[in-house]
Amino acid sequence: MKQLLHDHGTHTKKRGDRKSLLKYLVVGIGGFLGAIARYMLGTYLGSRYGVRFPYGTFVINVSGALLIGFILTILSRTTASQYWRYLIPIGFIGAYTTFSTFEYETLRAVQDGQVITGLLNVALSVIVGFAAVWAGAVIGRVFV
Repeated sequence: MKQLLHDHGTHTKKRGDRKSLLKYLVVGIGGFLGAIARYMLGTYLGSRYGVRFPYGTFVINVSGALLIGFILTILSRTTASQYWRYLIPIGFIGAYTTFSTFEYETLRAVQDGQVITGLLNVALSVIVGFAAVWAGAVIGRVFV
């Protein structure tokens, strides 16, 4: 009997380990896709509009804000699997958005004497990004 209980506990632990590993795998898949999407969109916008203003980073941050507002609203109102939270907001959006790049590009603009561009980048990113999260949540409520 003691051996039977021991084996059952080991089986449960292994199942828990697999679930934990699956979370990391799902975050990794989302992160891979988010990083690729970020690179592709940032490269496209940079080549199309130039780099005097960081259009790619701005568009990525605002669209990421819209997407996270939308997705988290949908997920909070449904019984979707927890793995969707790992895949989209943590993995995909976490790799897709570019806050550290935003900060660096703002610093570089200020250091290069383009203070107005740096301040404009901060103001627009914060205000439009906040509006995008709000809009994403509003849109998400329509679907649930």
